[in-house]
Order: sequence, then structure tokens, then C-alpha cells
Amino acid sequence: MQEFYKKSLLILIAVLLVDGLLAALFVLLSQPTYTLSSNAHSGVRWERSTMTDAVMKGTSTIRLLDAPPDAVAFDYKLTRVGPYPFAGAHLVAKDAQGKPAHGDLRRYDTITFVARCKPAYPMLLGVSTFDEKISTRGNFITYRSPETFFSCNQHGVPVSLDLRRMTIPAWWLYMMHLNLSSQDYYLDKVTQFSFGSTSQAAFDVDAHVEISNIVLRGHDYRYLVALAIVVTGSLIVFTMWFFRTHARTLRASLNSKLKKDLPLVAYRQLTLAPYPDEEKASVLKFIATNYTNTELDLDGVVAGTGANRNKVNEVLKTELGMTFTGYVNKLRLTEAARLLTEKSAATVAEIAYSVGYANVSYFNKLFKEEYGCTPKAFRTLAAQQSVPAEPDADTTSPPGMVGSG
Repeated sequence: MQEFYKKSLLILIAVLLVDGLLAALFVLLSQPTYTLSSNAHSGVRWERSTMTDAVMKGTSTIRLLDAPPDAVAFDYKLTRVGPYPFAGAHLVAKDAQGKPAHGDLRRYDTITFVARCKPAYPMLLGVSTFDEKISTRGNFITYRSPETFFSCNQHGVPVSLDLRRMTIPAWWLYMMHLNLSSQDYYLDKVTQFSFGSTSQAAFDVDAHVEISNIVLRGHDYRYLVALAIVVTGSLIVFTMWFFRTHARTLRASLNSKLKKDLPLVAYRQLTLAPYPDEEKASVLKFIATNYTNTELDLDGVVAGTGANRNKVNEVLKTELGMTFTGYVNKLRLTEAARLLTEKSAATVAEIAYSVGYANVSYFNKLFKEEYGCTPKAFRTLAAQQSVPAEPDADTTSPPGMVGSG
């Protein structure tokens, strides 16, 4: 059984290690990321461009600056000339040939970046999405453009915004003759991201903005569900294997132990022939015929055989390699194992009393130490795979009585 437990432990460790590696992989896959970069990614690159209030006869200015592929930097100055002063930079989706494209970003629900600006004013993030029902291809003003605000300062503010909880501005809804409650939008056809000024920005002031490390992040719970199924399945398979193999191994162990114990202990023919020493034969015969007596002890053997304590201990040590207590328990437990196998109607308590144990709990403890399972479990296993008894032994006679006359 020790080998079985060692093997089971190694298999369990292997299962846990594999589950741990799968967990790391599935958790990683469940959190997809997408970098808004000027380098091509999934067939789309995000090209930088600018926009000001010049389309509404304003005079605000903006100038793009050099920046890493996943960033946008610009200087701007707002003036009061136009009715809606504005300046901002766009990341516009383009395909490999540089033609307008759109990105399917439904897997992502959050945008993160670091915002630096001087002076420090709130800024606006806008997302343009093509709506098949109302948008005109190429005319960005007709695209749904949900937006939200974020803070920035000259030291850099880590920003995380929910892409699914933005607001479509009222002016756009009025322009498109839509109800103010028409706030639905989808991220399956995103054409551009905008970072621009707000109404709280200062006028006639040179401003500098850097938006860096622009990354979209999502949550794909299908991988977590798959992970739960895989982990649960692997543990169920291991548990089923463990209990089935444990039962087979335990049955084999009990079978082997009983085959060894029955002929050597419980049904050993203690004739006088193998023991020329009459005192030795008397000691063995007395124990074999009285082991079911709950009061049997070393003093009782001494009194019943006339041998002294040293002689009794010497006989058991030289002939059986056991102590008095060990030999008596061996006889009792082996007989109990036979009765559990053959007498299904007898209770565990009845069997315990019949083999010499007045305390059932103590009997259960000794039995489990001897056979590795409780008497009830032993009876169940024995019923599944019966252990053949010795064919030449009279199983109705107490151990040691066969041929002892």
C-alpha cells in the first residue's frame, strides 16, 4: 500500500502542476490586450492625424510631435474665434495599403494609457464607430462618437477608462435627429480614437500633451469557464482513479496477507510432533485454544501451563518471532478476518467479542493497523473478492485444535 500512496502522491502533484500551467495560460488568454500602434497589428495600423475648429472657421492650432508607435504627442493653442474652440489628435484606422479601415474591438472593454499635459486641464477621449443604419462611409461626423473625460498633468496620470460606458454627446444626437436616449453603440467597426481639448482648457496658451502606452484590455470569460471545466474534470478523473485503484490494491494486499496469515497463524496445526519439548508444545497449545478468552494474559498462560514467564516469552520469540501480546492479537485478528468474510450476518461487535475483545473500539483500532482498513470496509472488500480458505483446515475448530490431541 505504501507504494500505491507514493504513486498516487506523484500523480496528484503532476495533475496539480499541469492544472497550474493551464491556469496561468487560460488566465492570460482571458485577458486579451491590443496596442493602438502606428505599426500594423491584426491587419490594422493606427495613423496619427489632427483636427481643429478650422472646419467651423476657428483659428485654434495644433502640431504633431515625434512619439513612439504606441503614443501620440502634440502642441496646441486654443483661440476664441470659432463657436466651438477645439484641437485634438486622432488615431485613425488604416489598412496595409493606407486606406481607411475599421477595427473589430469587441473583445476589449477598457483603454489604459498615461496622460501628461502642461498646463494641467481635463481632456476628452472620443471613439468613432461606424453605424450601418445612419453613418455615411468616410464622413466621420456621421459616425457614432461616444466620449468621456480624463485628467492629466505634467507628471503623468495613469488612466483607465471603460469603453462600454461612454456617452454620445447631445449635439451629435440633435444633428442626426436622434432621441437623446439613443446611447447605444458597438465596438465592431471602430474607425478612430480622439484625444482633444475640452471647454475647461485655457485660451491663447501654448499647451503640450503626451498620451503614451495606449493599450486596450478585455475579459474573455470563456477561457475561465474552460479552465474550471478542465481543472474539475482532471480532479474528478484523479479521484475516480484513486478510489478504484485503492480498492483493487487494498483487496490484493488483504488477499496476500490473509493467505500468509491463515496457514501460519490461525490454522497452524500445533501437533506434538514438531515440538519434542513438551513444555513448549503445552504453551503453544494453551494459547491457541484460549486466545478467545477476553481475560487471557501472560499470567494466565503461566498458571495454565506451569511454565514460567521467561519460558513463555522464549517459546513465542524463538518459534514465532512475536511477543505474547503480538501473537494473541495475531490469532484474534486473523480469526476475526475469517469471520467477517464468512459470517455476513454477524455484527462487527459480535465478532469482536467472539475472538476475545471486550472493547469494540480497541478491536477496530487494532484491525485497521493490521489490515489497513476498518472491519466494515474489510467485509465489503472481501465480498467483492473473496479470499479462499485453506482447504485442509477445519474452519469450524478453534485455531490450534486441529490434530492437537
